[in-house]
Amino acid sequence: MKDKVFIDTNIFVYSALDDEEEKVKREKAIELLKKFSGQQTIVSTQILNEFYSVLLKHNIPDKDIQDKLNTIITDSMVSLIQVETIKSSWELRAKYNISFWDSLIVASALENKCTTLYTEDLHHNQLIEGRLRILNPFIQFPADTPSS
Repeated sequence: MKDKVFIDTNIFVYSALDDEEEKVKREKAIELLKKFSGQQTIVSTQILNEFYSVLLKHNIPDKDIQDKLNTIITDSMVSLIQVETIKSSWELRAKYNISFWDSLIVASALENKCTTLYTEDLHHNQLIEGRLRILNPFIQFPADTPSS
């Protein structure tokens, strides 16, 4: 069985917006989502709600947002935020000094036994609770840098 991965909102947002300033992030987000196509990716209801909210702020029509959300829902396992998830996030927030919203995402990822959380909002390569690795797919490593 392959490892489960949790995908944060920003990955979906970059893949959905055709913003020239964020072209590199868009390409990396699309590449990441394609990489995990057909594998068990996890999102929470929080991710779906944040995605809707961000795209509304970019004046994307409701129908288009809903179509994109339906694709995410179809391609991922959607985890519901439960009271226990919220309570777990409180402890994670205090222990790792992260925002409440990020701690809720981390709690959801842990609850779903994910081994990797893809996000740009937390410390790259950080290990949470000894079992959840944070990876920022947008960090450019020397091998990623285009040669001049």
